[in-house]
Amino acid sequence: MVAEKDVWNYLEEVFDPEVPVLTVLDLGIVQKVKVVGSSIHVVITPTYTGCPAMQRIEEDIIEKLNEKGDFEVSVDLVLSPAWTTDWISEEGKRKLKEYGIAPPEDEADKSVLFAEQTVVPCPNCDEKDTKMISHFGSTACKAHYQCNSCLEPFDYFKCLR
Repeated sequence: MVAEKDVWNYLEEVFDPEVPVLTVLDLGIVQKVKVVGSSIHVVITPTYTGCPAMQRIEEDIIEKLNEKGDFEVSVDLVLSPAWTTDWISEEGKRKLKEYGIAPPEDEADKSVLFAEQTVVPCPNCDEKDTKMISHFGSTACKAHYQCNSCLEPFDYFKCLR
């Protein structure tokens, strides 16, 4: 028998395959954990529909929990409510920046009609004089930017709401 709080602690050891400094808890994709006897049920939400990393994450969760004991593990993927970057922990945002990826900025009030570009501080030098190079970065959930001060390119984890 395992306690639910122990399962949450074990999930701190499951990392995102696309951004390996983030755990599934940093990302906020784990919605629920239920323990009944030796059965563990975990509910996760993808960062976006069709995210190719979700199958790997599901397998990693099962593998990690099986490392910790002889459990019957099931993982369900739910799409509603839709994941939002608001679910990334403050620790996760700090880790993103240290890894060289700009964490999401509050973009909720930006107007598409006026094409206002979000000010994204450079994760390397903290300057705000940056420009978007491409709406798509190394993965679909990121955009590619460049700092006009230090000239370094970097990914920006797009705000999703």
